[in-house]
Amino acid sequence: METLNDRLAERLKQVRLMRGWSLQELADVSGVSRSTLSRVENAEVSPTADTLGSLSTAYQMTISQLLAPIEAPFTPLIKAAEQSVWHDADNGFSRKVMSPPSGGLSAEVVHCTLDAYQMIAYAAPSVPGHEHHLVMLSGTLSVNIGDEEHHLEAGDCLRYQLFGSSRFQTGVDPATYLIVLV
Repeated sequence: METLNDRLAERLKQVRLMRGWSLQELADVSGVSRSTLSRVENAEVSPTADTLGSLSTAYQMTISQLLAPIEAPFTPLIKAAEQSVWHDADNGFSRKVMSPPSGGLSAEVVHCTLDAYQMIAYAAPSVPGHEHHLVMLSGTLSVNIGDEEHHLEAGDCLRYQLFGSSRFQTGVDPATYLIVLV
């Protein structure tokens, strides 16, 4: 039986081949080692959040756009049990796409959890200038957008356009938050 990881591996390979890139060319553009890319494309390992972020940047696609074709076709309603969840166990990160998948619509809602004492950093945005609304549901989170640092608590909302690096870091408490991508 084909797993989500198998479908993700095939999707990532298809995107690379559609660009006409070799594994080495993708490694050069993304900064992810050729051996890691090979292992991901062969479904030997699941990509980390950092790896997906680097690939999204290389392809200039959001992570959701990169993942959407491995999910079901568009339907206007998606039940909670059917929402796509991706886990990065190495970084204590979970990403649940709450919006129904759609290639034709741009806004999406993503539910994220980041375990205590964890940090995820992205060198560059997948789509420069992409608008984000980060709504804290619980815990605390330090968010760096370029050189600006923001400390968020439950109920806070940070709105920003992403042009450079970003970093999400928790302390003693895990963080649960929504990101609305426009």
